[in-house]
Amino acid sequence: MKISIKKLIIIFMFFIFTNTALAELIKPNPKLSAVDVLKIQLNSLKKNNKPYPDAGIDQTWELAHPDNKKFTGPLSKFKTMIYSDDYKILLNHTSHEIETLLETDLNYIFKVNIKTKDNTIFFYEWQISKVNNDNLLKGCWLTTSVSRPRLVGEQV
Repeated sequence: MKISIKKLIIIFMFFIFTNTALAELIKPNPKLSAVDVLKIQLNSLKKNNKPYPDAGIDQTWELAHPDNKKFTGPLSKFKTMIYSDDYKILLNHTSHEIETLLETDLNYIFKVNIKTKDNTIFFYEWQISKVNNDNLLKGCWLTTSVSRPRLVGEQV
């Protein structure tokens, strides 16, 4: 089978642009709800190494509140924290469930159950707040804090 150079170039360009598009992170946006932000972060952490290593952590960092970033950053420090015993549970977890504990105009607190590959279930309290004091991020829902995990038990 003979393939022309023009076709090879087109296929090559397709793969370059497809991989670049897949690597783009979702940026803070006032159109995203607090639940949207949480789901984006959880689904990214669930598939942490797709489309590249630690893409899920990068995405989670992208949707962190500026006040949270001051405490947990820079990104390299944040990655170290996520790989610690308290938060590595989130990486490549099997499933998650979300329950709203508190909802106000400016804050949400969610209970997030995380099921690990060994069927252990932990929960985190995940707080997401609306930014009001930053012109670039004003109106965006972003994560302000995530508690340490608490063991729920094992699922058979």
